[in-house]
Amino acid sequence: MKYPVSSSALFPVAGLLFFPLTAQTQTRPNVVFIVVDDYGWADVGYNGSRFYETPNIDKLAADGVIFTDGYAAAPVSSPARVSIMTGKNPARTGITDWIPGYQYGLDKQKLSKYKMLSPEMPLNMPLEEVTIGEALREQGYKTFYVGKWHCAEDSLFYPQYQGFDVNIGGWLMGKPNGDVRKKGGRGAYFSPYHNPMLSDGPDGEYLTDRLGDECLKLMDSAGRSPFFLFLSFYAVHTPIEAKPEVTKYFEKKARKMGLDTISPFTTNKDWIRNTPYRAWHWKERTIQSDAEYAALIWSMDENVGKVLDYLKEEGLYDNTVVCLVSDNGGLSTAEGSPTSNFPLRGGKGWLYEGGIRVPYIIKAPYMKGSAGICRTPVSSTDFYPTILELTGATLKPCQHKDGVSLVPLLKGDTVFDRGAIYFHYPHYGGKGDSPAGAIRKGDYKLIWFYEDDHIELYNLKMDISEKENLAETQKERALSLQKELREWLCSCAAKMPVYNPDYKGIKY
Repeated sequence: MKYPVSSSALFPVAGLLFFPLTAQTQTRPNVVFIVVDDYGWADVGYNGSRFYETPNIDKLAADGVIFTDGYAAAPVSSPARVSIMTGKNPARTGITDWIPGYQYGLDKQKLSKYKMLSPEMPLNMPLEEVTIGEALREQGYKTFYVGKWHCAEDSLFYPQYQGFDVNIGGWLMGKPNGDVRKKGGRGAYFSPYHNPMLSDGPDGEYLTDRLGDECLKLMDSAGRSPFFLFLSFYAVHTPIEAKPEVTKYFEKKARKMGLDTISPFTTNKDWIRNTPYRAWHWKERTIQSDAEYAALIWSMDENVGKVLDYLKEEGLYDNTVVCLVSDNGGLSTAEGSPTSNFPLRGGKGWLYEGGIRVPYIIKAPYMKGSAGICRTPVSSTDFYPTILELTGATLKPCQHKDGVSLVPLLKGDTVFDRGAIYFHYPHYGGKGDSPAGAIRKGDYKLIWFYEDDHIELYNLKMDISEKENLAETQKERALSLQKELREWLCSCAAKMPVYNPDYKGIKY
């Protein structure tokens, strides 16, 4: 594991000089918020990936603060995205699974495989929520949404009705909606897109490039007004479809690194038999070697660079807040398992670190110095109040109830503690996972598995891979954390899964 080394001695945690915005020095800063879909913590160069290449994200990290223990509020897409928009934990909003959910629409026979039934949940983020888009529009910002939405089923709840002046590409689908993959590798990520909120480009146009180009046009249209650009890539969600020429580059790289013989369908060393607690095994990829997935990342990173270069060329970069995060961990245990989150355990859908710890970067205006590293645990709910404070807007504590402004950490405050972080995922995600809740407090994380009521406790400072369950050896701590988690779930009126009367004991 490697991180950039800070050279600044002024703030030993963040390693940055932070100059607060004043009316005398600058106008309100612009905000660019980038979400990468299904992007793992280990999928970036600055976290040590040797196979994937992310030069532009790494440059952004060098200008901002890397939150090494940054978490998505959920291990799947929709609830994490709603948490960013609202500043609320999924347990509070009730949107706790991807929309519409894995168990949605299953017949009684298929449901009999599951010991528990997922609670019902809203399928649309309510219009009553004051989204971060609405909060900034109140401050005079031009607000633009580009890319994946996945916060609603109904078109009346799309971005244009949730605080964004423009919506390009955001609708109900959580992945590209193109034709089934065609001969030659061109399908969902290539035009025609079959997306009612995104006009088709020339035949074969690449979706990730198109979203980047749309961002440049929108930023240019803002004129002298401050703008909030929310760029939500569909990449790197399945299907894994990249530009053929970029894929060839990574195929060659894989051969040079001796990775070309590694396949997710073999039983060699790229897989481990991961047994969380069940009596059967679940495969988990432990080596990054998929050339097309690497190419998908490359194109995403290239378009991050496109946006950042525009800001620099137009003289806007210094006065722009830039945030980058993933909506959940990388896909390492299902759907072809295109990536590895090693040294983290598990992946998308799991409450182990691989499912919820994600790339998490904030660059604030007028930061000077080398990359800052902050190891304080933070959550995706924290972006909302942080952005409000960085833009000089009034905080909305009744809205962002579960978010905490991270500005003290950006300034290098070494004693600031944002408090415990809670997770509630009362669902089966189809990735080998099962209904569970978790709490991260200090160095410790407790996971409570709802199926059989058992708990696991890990010291993440000493055991980032969650190998040693301390629930028995530190029983008092474990029970105390479980009690705190229970009380928090009650305070949120969290909906819990219920036992399935038709369960037949079939292994899933």
